[in-house]
Amino acid sequence: MNEQTFAAEKEQLLQDVRHVLSSTEELLTTAGEEGGEKAQQLRQRLADKLKEAKAKLTEAEQVVVGKAKVAAKATDQYVHDNPWKSIGIAAVLGFLLGLLVSRR
Repeated sequence: MNEQTFAAEKEQLLQDVRHVLSSTEELLTTAGEEGGEKAQQLRQRLADKLKEAKAKLTEAEQVVVGKAKVAAKATDQYVHDNPWKSIGIAAVLGFLLGLLVSRR
């Protein structure tokens, strides 16, 4: 899987999680005020958990983006420091991938 595909899938996953969180929050908002004190307490606990999940998602997103940037910089630096070795590695990987694909 190349870097662009990984980034696109990661972004789609984050977007899906955001959508679920948003839908849950909307459901809590539109659930209504009836149901007594127990229902109100349950809605409050759900709202608190939802806020916590959003915070953790934001934190995880920042960590993933940070790690991806570090990996991209390290790869870029390696390729600049070792251009011929990088070309050789890419050629070998391409050859092996071609062999695997041709066997199917």
